[in-house]
Amino acid sequence: MKKLDTAALEIFVAAVEEQSLSKAGERENLVTSAISKRISDLEKHLGKRLLERHGRGVEPTAVGDMLYQRAKLILRNLHQTEEAVAAYASDGTPRIRLLANPSTSLQFLPGPIASFLAARRNTSIDLLESHSYDIPRLIASGGGDIGIYHAEQPATGVISYQYKKDRVGLVVPNGHPLSHYDQLHFEEALDYDLLGYFPRHSLEQFLSYIGPGLSRPPNVKLQVSNFETRCNMVREGLGIAVVPERIAANYLGPMGLTLIKLLDDWAVRQFYICISPTSGGNGHAGKLLEHLLHEMQE
Repeated sequence: MKKLDTAALEIFVAAVEEQSLSKAGERENLVTSAISKRISDLEKHLGKRLLERHGRGVEPTAVGDMLYQRAKLILRNLHQTEEAVAAYASDGTPRIRLLANPSTSLQFLPGPIASFLAARRNTSIDLLESHSYDIPRLIASGGGDIGIYHAEQPATGVISYQYKKDRVGLVVPNGHPLSHYDQLHFEEALDYDLLGYFPRHSLEQFLSYIGPGLSRPPNVKLQVSNFETRCNMVREGLGIAVVPERIAANYLGPMGLTLIKLLDDWAVRQFYICISPTSGGNGHAGKLLEHLLHEMQE
């Protein structure tokens, strides 16, 4: 007997789960006739009727139900094997996909990554920048091994551990009317243009995140994603900007800027490290997770 075709098993599983050949076709991006032929070929190959076809759709026969259970296990093991292989670089050395937002990459990761790789010279890390909004979803779907994001609460669909905190402040040019303030609430800066950046969501959603306490929305004429560029724009008088304090400190002297502490609760951000529930923090990624959490406590 010839070996079973993995693609045919995927189509068969889709038909059983959708209880319809047409819906299975939509799921697998195939026309219904192609789905029907692949299942008929599978039945011919095995010499068994796998599906009962009726006006309401399809349902598995007894042997079809047994094959469905076995096929699910085969496909799950195959997916896990592919994920395990993906954890290695092309030269066969371990590779860890670490997703982080830009402020995490700049503030928290250089030292820990350096110390981790110094002890594991046959391991590589792919540091992939993404937005906090997207990172838990990407980790849950297998788009990375470890993710670091900031949020008010841990995200659903992943296992999250509390990581570090940072604080964002308000950057203004030296001599700006606000520059004599050591600290203020964001409300007190609304008379001035803001250099914004709102990845994957609107200004309205940003305002919802920071709370309903503002009397009016800020005036945003320019959005700048890069922190250094944003500070350069502030220096040129194009607006004021919200920037993580530790990152802003690198540009204050060279660019003639002042950092003002924001007293709003949302100015303190909690970061989380997350992994997929299916990974369990195993293998080389698990070692990096342990290293990051241990380094945080030192």
